[in-house]
Amino acid sequence: MGMNMSEKILARHAGVDHVEPGMLLMCKLDMVLANDVTAPPSIKEFEKIGRPVFDPAKIALVPDHFQPAKDIKSADLAKSVRDFAKKHKIVHYFEAGRVGIEHVILPEMGIVGPGMLTIGADSHTCTYGAVNGFSTGVGTTDLAVAMATGEAWFKVPEAINVHLTGKKPANINGKDVILTLIGKIGVDGALYKSLEFTGPGVAELTMTDRLTIANMAIEAGGKNGIFPFDEVTKDYVEGRVKAAYEPVVPDEDAAYCQTVEINLSELKPVVAFPHLPGNTKPVEEIGAPIEIQQVVIGSCTNGRLEDLEIAAGILKGHEVHPDVRCIVIPGSQAIYQEAMHRGYIDTFIDAKCVVSTPTCGPCLGGYMGILSAGERCVSTTNRNFRGRMGHVDSEVYLAGPHVAAASAILGRIATPEEVK
Repeated sequence: MGMNMSEKILARHAGVDHVEPGMLLMCKLDMVLANDVTAPPSIKEFEKIGRPVFDPAKIALVPDHFQPAKDIKSADLAKSVRDFAKKHKIVHYFEAGRVGIEHVILPEMGIVGPGMLTIGADSHTCTYGAVNGFSTGVGTTDLAVAMATGEAWFKVPEAINVHLTGKKPANINGKDVILTLIGKIGVDGALYKSLEFTGPGVAELTMTDRLTIANMAIEAGGKNGIFPFDEVTKDYVEGRVKAAYEPVVPDEDAAYCQTVEINLSELKPVVAFPHLPGNTKPVEEIGAPIEIQQVVIGSCTNGRLEDLEIAAGILKGHEVHPDVRCIVIPGSQAIYQEAMHRGYIDTFIDAKCVVSTPTCGPCLGGYMGILSAGERCVSTTNRNFRGRMGHVDSEVYLAGPHVAAASAILGRIATPEEVK
């Protein structure tokens, strides 16, 4: 029996010829990641080990969740990361002004690439499967050991083949694809499984689409999500990824525990209702209008240049509804700057949006957009659990940038076609 993409990466990094689901492996790592929330406890555990980091060039520390520091506690967390980075000469440490959202800047800067094995103390580390790598989230203790040894253990996951066909409509993006998938299989439908995306429809997806989709593999319970290496991947990583890399392709007889078919041509803009990402509905099937008080466009899921381009294209010539706050958060400094050069920032400000520095901020209920009781928000973030963005009696509706921008203008959940 052949191997799929995830199995090939794990086998290679474990130094074995063949693996099968359920096997336990000790693998050498290409990159270890933590942020200002997860790095401090990992650092405390690391210091108990009493040895230097395994490789200062293979650790990335990205203070992005509560930075620029929102309070004294946040400042203390960032300081502990900063001091550790200086002490151990961490190459990929990003201070304010150079920082961006971790899962935006690591692919953007070519720190992760095809065939690489990455772990991070953040559940959305699975983002890097978009560039044909195996990446997944771990706990802070596992991360501490990894910083010291450069290794981590894995249980080889079963794989679900998400077979994509058809053509992507103009009003559809990666967020609609992944929300549709989660709606089909449920938030535990891929529990400790790999979501492997295959089929002719993959070519329809931009790298931004793929990064969004892989990012939310965890919202279906997935261990990881991974895309094949194709011309889109090649165009993205060439000149960006400096380290040597070796792409993986699935064998023709690779084993999958399940196949899910998605015809992109049939997709409609969707929104995930509170309080689960799998509670999805096509926007056109919503009955009574759902009025909102806030829109967030950004995050590690939809804060890339293409996302801002979509939102700016819809907002141009319009203003945000007077009862709505629209917060736009570019995913990195480079994205912010390019959006400024292209006029998107002017468009957002003219439309009466708030434009923030790159940060996770409101996504996890941190700052820059906390909800009060009874408030509703359409957000391009990745989770809408109860209390995720503020008060437990607030509501978060997940959507892509098309729906988010249109909703900001109309003051209710809407599609771009409704904007006159």
